[in-house]
Formats: sequence, C-alpha cells, structure tokens
Amino acid sequence: MTNREAQQQAQRAVSEAEPQEEAQAPAEAQSEQAQSEQAQSEQAQSEQAQSEEARSEEDARAAERLERAVRAAEQALIEFEIAVETFRVEVENFSRLHHQRLGPMYSRLDELDALIAEAVAARTGDPEDRRRAREARGLVQPMPGVEELFHGWIDSEGLSPEASAMLTEQPVQPPPRVRPSEEARRIYRDLARKAHPDLAEEEAERERRGEFIVRVNAAYAAGDEVALRKLAEEWEAGPPPPERRASRSEELYARLEWLAERKEMLAEVASELESSAIGAMIKMAPEDPDRLLDEIAEQLLAQVSEKEARLAELAR
Repeated sequence: MTNREAQQQAQRAVSEAEPQEEAQAPAEAQSEQAQSEQAQSEQAQSEQAQSEEARSEEDARAAERLERAVRAAEQALIEFEIAVETFRVEVENFSRLHHQRLGPMYSRLDELDALIAEAVAARTGDPEDRRRAREARGLVQPMPGVEELFHGWIDSEGLSPEASAMLTEQPVQPPPRVRPSEEARRIYRDLARKAHPDLAEEEAERERRGEFIVRVNAAYAAGDEVALRKLAEEWEAGPPPPERRASRSEELYARLEWLAERKEMLAEVASELESSAIGAMIKMAPEDPDRLLDEIAEQLLAQVSEKEARLAELAR
C-alpha cells in the first residue's frame, strides 16, 4: 500500500468516526437532563412530605389541646352538677324540717289572725272588717281535700301515718331527719365522678350511666350510706367504660358546645334553688341551718304571744 492510499484510508476512518461522536453527545445531554429532572422531582416530593408531616404534627397538637379543653370542661361540669345536686338535697331536707318544726306555728298565727279579724268585725260591725274576717278565715280553712274529707285518716297516698299508728297501736313517729353523713357524701361524690353520664359519648353507655346515677341520687337523698356502698361495689364490678375512640376536631367542638349548654341549664336550676325561700334561708346560715330554724322559731313564738295578747284584749 502506498502512502497515498494509507492517507486516504485514514481520512475515511476519521470521517466515519465523527458522526458516531456527534450522535453520542445528544444522548449524554438527554441523560444528564433526565437525572436533573429526577433529582428535582425527588426534592419536591421530599419537601411535600415534610410539609405534610409538619401539618400533621400541627393538627395533632391542635387536637390534643382541644382534647384537654374538652376533658377540663367535662370535669368542671361534673363538679358543678355535684354541687347543684348536693344543694338540692339540702334544700329538700331543710324544707322538710322547716315544715315539721315551724308549720304548726304558722298555722297558729293564721288562726290567731282570723280570730282577731273576727273579734274586730264583731265589735265594729263594719262591712269592710267583716270582709277581712272572711278572708282571714278562708286562709285557715281552705277547700277540703282528701285529708279533710276523711278527717285525716286517709290522704292522697293512702292511710296517714297517724291512722296507721292508731290501727296498729304503735306510737306516731315524726318524719325522720335526713341529712347525709360525711361518708355518704364522699361515696356519692366519688360515684358521680366515675359513673356520670356526661363522661360517655355513646348513647347506650350514656343511658346505662344515667339509670345508675338515678339510683345513686336516690340513695344519697335518703342518706342511705349502706345503699351507696353497694352501688359503689356494683359499679366496680360492672363492665369497664368503653375505650375512647379517636375524635375528630369537629366532634370535639360539638362536645364543648353540648357541655356549655348543659352547664347553662344547670345554672338555671341552681339559680331557682338559690332564689327559693328555703334556698335563701340556707344561704343565710350554710354551716348551721338548724340554728336558723331556732331563730325563726323564737321569732314566731314572739309573734304568737303578741297576737294572743291582742286577742285577749279584744275579748275583754
């Protein structure tokens, strides 16, 4: 092979190699672009995952704060209900004692008012005095009911205690004084905190707790410490409260709204109790309501003495 032929062959080899090199360049550029796009996609996905994780953590913290607010509102409502129910029982018991002890004095005062009005009317003969006398007598002798029609032997609930005592030759016992002991109050509060219906979110569990609390309230109102102990044992032996499922924020907000409405209703009940005559009397001496009864009894006795003296003066 001559030198000329060798040069021509080398030129042909160079010419054939140049297109291959030119073809490889775009392929390498496309590969680098694909790698760059993939890296950008992976970075975007990572940033999105981090953002979602941050939002999830923030939502979890918000739900936890809301959960604590609901639990605090529940406990506050239960304590408020305990206070209202305790005061209601105290009002009921004080009302019973008030009627038992002071009722006869009030009746005596009404009778004396009628006698005085009648004595004044008989002395003056004035039509207006006679009208007042009739009104005063009407307060003493209202429309006859079952007790009056059967001369006190039968009342709306059957034989009266006095009638039963006479038939059985047993002494008549005054109504028992009901005032729960400190231990009964402790058991009652403990049961109310554990079994209160407001702690349940399922309707079936709320009804079960509601029926149980009705029995607890009845035993407490009767001051029955033994019954309260049995109820405490029954609750401990009963089915455990259902596991609390995870709540959405909307459900927790609805729960807070319901608790607020419930507290508003209880506030109205408490206001009615406090504004009643017996409730106002108890608030005057919350630590020793019996002392208040003694003071009122002394005042009524003084009024009875004054009216009896007035009647005796008119009878002269």
